[in-house]
Amino acid sequence: MDNRGKNIFTGDGLLMPIEQLLKKAAQYLTAEEINRLKESYEFAEQAHEGQYRKSGEPYIYHPVAVAEILLDLEMDVTTLVAALLHDVVEDTGVTLDQIEERFGETVALLVDGVTKLTKRIKFKSKEEHQAENYRKMFVAMAKDVRVIMIKLADRLHNMRTLKYKSEEKQRSISKETLEIFAPLAHRLGISTIKWELEDIALRYIAPKQYYRIVQLMKTKRAERESYLAEIIELIKERIKETGSGIHLIDVSGRPKHIYSIYRKMINQDKEFSQIYDLMAVRLIVESVRDCYAVLGIIHTVWKPMPGRFKDYIASPKTNMYQSLHTTVIGTKGEPIEIQIRTQDMHRTAEYGIAAHWAYKENAAVEKSMFNEKLKWFRQMMELQNESRNAQEFVESLKMDWFSDAVYVFTPTGDVIELPAGSVPLDFAYRIHTEIGNRCVQAKVNGKIVDFDYKLRTGDIVEIITSKQSFGPSRDWLKMVKSSHARNKIRSWFKKEQREESIAKGREMVGSLLKKYDLNLSELLVADQLNATVKKLHFQDEEDMFAAVGYGGISTSQVVGRIVESIPASPSNLTIEQEVEHAVSLPKVRSLPRTYRDHGVRVKGVDNLLIRLSRCCSPVPGDEIIGFVTQGRGVSVHRSDCPNLKYMTEKRQVPVEWVGESARAYQVDLEVSGLERGGLLSEVLQAIADAKTDYSAVSARGDRKRGLAHILITVNIQNHQHLNSLVEKVKQIPDIYTVRRIMQ
Repeated sequence: MDNRGKNIFTGDGLLMPIEQLLKKAAQYLTAEEINRLKESYEFAEQAHEGQYRKSGEPYIYHPVAVAEILLDLEMDVTTLVAALLHDVVEDTGVTLDQIEERFGETVALLVDGVTKLTKRIKFKSKEEHQAENYRKMFVAMAKDVRVIMIKLADRLHNMRTLKYKSEEKQRSISKETLEIFAPLAHRLGISTIKWELEDIALRYIAPKQYYRIVQLMKTKRAERESYLAEIIELIKERIKETGSGIHLIDVSGRPKHIYSIYRKMINQDKEFSQIYDLMAVRLIVESVRDCYAVLGIIHTVWKPMPGRFKDYIASPKTNMYQSLHTTVIGTKGEPIEIQIRTQDMHRTAEYGIAAHWAYKENAAVEKSMFNEKLKWFRQMMELQNESRNAQEFVESLKMDWFSDAVYVFTPTGDVIELPAGSVPLDFAYRIHTEIGNRCVQAKVNGKIVDFDYKLRTGDIVEIITSKQSFGPSRDWLKMVKSSHARNKIRSWFKKEQREESIAKGREMVGSLLKKYDLNLSELLVADQLNATVKKLHFQDEEDMFAAVGYGGISTSQVVGRIVESIPASPSNLTIEQEVEHAVSLPKVRSLPRTYRDHGVRVKGVDNLLIRLSRCCSPVPGDEIIGFVTQGRGVSVHRSDCPNLKYMTEKRQVPVEWVGESARAYQVDLEVSGLERGGLLSEVLQAIADAKTDYSAVSARGDRKRGLAHILITVNIQNHQHLNSLVEKVKQIPDIYTVRRIMQ
């Protein structure tokens, strides 16, 4: 091999021989692994031969620089090999099959993960193409998180050499870096990469502000450094005086990176002089016990600023960051931020996920801990399944995971991260979909709050649910901040609309079948609709009923096929055969008068006195259970009636709904919403539009919280009728919840 590529330009003005790269790798890689690295370098150099970057340098300089960045993070040899090869499939004639054959399946997977989709695939727009590339990258990351480590290193080197791009490219790449890659580095806890990405991006997006901050930082640098030296010396002396045996591993000033200063000046409308943590001291000690001991000493030397203490050791950030933060008033009256942490915490703060690299060890326990640290990523990937397209997926990522966040607590002390501006409903859906769907009330710090209350970091949130809730209101879509919650609410309505179509279609088919003396319920029990479902190319009966309900197929088409599939009564049968055939035919049974009015009977027993309990007001479609009373027959309750726990199990009997009753059943509903003029009349109009009567109504206002509560007793025929009515009420603007209540 000739000397081509022996000297590698790293992008920041330094020349680094490839031998130096290998020497650096030898500090923690084995001789065999170094040989793998050499082999992959030679393969990449040959593949990229004749290719040059915008700077005029041979293309091989770029993958070597990417590998160098990953070496600083002490990544494993497989990642380093993939880094050297990461552009060969995208930019040369090398195929993934060749990579897999030469370097193994895992390296091929990593290279494929960072390879962009080919331009031969047609996309509607440049934005769609980019979004599909992101989706491909994140799906690959779900298989192996090392994909994103290579991508971050790749982006960092591209940012370091951005000066060779056009001004338009500089701005668009920097914007993308701030929206996607810097937040992703933050999510993974890799602050060394995050800070550099942000600072370089700011230099191209807002150069005037960038250089102004740089100049302001330079102006009093010598004075600040002298003052910090005094502070550090005083801390060392006080710790030594205590004789506590605390071992200070390192004490140093912490430079504030430019982008974070810019964000505080813009978002918090602050002057440069008002930013507290421009002057900061970092203390690294041996143990967690020493962290808290040093904190106590610091607070005896200087007065702490109220509200500026944060304990990230007891409550780590979701990106694994741990440290104690306190801001004190220094000897010159200026605020000084002090961070206290152990060596392990410091390594995690700098290198994040790379500091806990599971692939370095094969221990199952290590990998289990590693996976636990990436729980947030699995939640993020749920968006992949919920989003309709790649662009929606990327927008959801920006909103839910790559934006500013608030950190709130569950009543048991677990930390939940949510996008800034989130409300209790976002919290409920992040805990569990059913918690969100059944949410009827929220408490923050022990006090009941409205659903549109904006959560703040440190809030303790409790969600109150009810089985009687009829699910989310459409107004919730306007309140929630996270796309996760919004997608879950939309899914609920999509499912509800399907169930409504199924119920409507079932009713239409059942009604027409009666003209042929056929009973739909008995046909379903006898599995006599299978032939019709197959002939009409539906997956199951529910799909068929849903199609009838929303008008996809006519009722007469379905009923015609059903009637055709029912065999005619055969002739010339023996008496025994005729009886057997008659049992298999659907028939409408004549119900005894004792239970016909209620539509309920005790299973296997006729002619018993039946009454529906007023405490839970069961209606056809509810799961029910009977209770044998003394002298008053069988009392029928809903299976979730709280009064059942006071009733002896020995007196409980199985009951069932039978046939169709012409009577109306009373149900008590509580409707809650925003207090405003005309709300009650709109609720009553919705009930009238649903062809439903009501027998009692009352309303009260909660002016302090701006809420209205309407209690109404409605007369309905069955569970489907009730659900249909509730949906109409929930569509009224400003209605928050509708729930069924017990007496």
